[in-house]
Amino acid sequence: MQNFTIVFAHGRESGPWGTKIRALAKVAERFGCRVISRDDSDNRDPELRVVRLIDEVRSIEGPIVLVGSSMGGYVVTVASQEVKPVGLFLMAPAFGLPDYANKTPQPVSRELTVVHGWSDDIVPIAAVFDFARTHEAMLHVVPAGHALLEQVDWLTQAFELFLGRCLQQDRNMARERLLATI
Repeated sequence: MQNFTIVFAHGRESGPWGTKIRALAKVAERFGCRVISRDDSDNRDPELRVVRLIDEVRSIEGPIVLVGSSMGGYVVTVASQEVKPVGLFLMAPAFGLPDYANKTPQPVSRELTVVHGWSDDIVPIAAVFDFARTHEAMLHVVPAGHALLEQVDWLTQAFELFLGRCLQQDRNMARERLLATI
């Protein structure tokens, strides 16, 4: 198995080692993956965060998985067009919000999973549904708010299954992706 690197991108109001990222990083480490959690707390501009992420991962050798929460979900999705990760794991991705340059980001990855909270009062669920449907993403809508903190244990289980799929190198990109049920 190749050495995978998992790169986390946090949300606008959080930091690089919040509750969710710490929990998911433990899962990644159990799989033997290298973990990077970027610190963009000094910057609230999503487009600059995209540029920074792309610059940082250029030097990484081997397959990459991008994980993003809220603004970080938007950032990793836009960056995926250049980075071409094996997988994207998006938590309450900031789609459908004003002031974001790319209104319909196009993900480039073999595996694509989106998790969103029913009670999210920041990111409209309709935008996330549209994104997931358009890109045939695995979509999980869970009883939680925007931060998804009510579902950290469940998130680690979902991430473990997602990461297991990412580590399988011989999978067909679009046809093998499980379709979401809503």
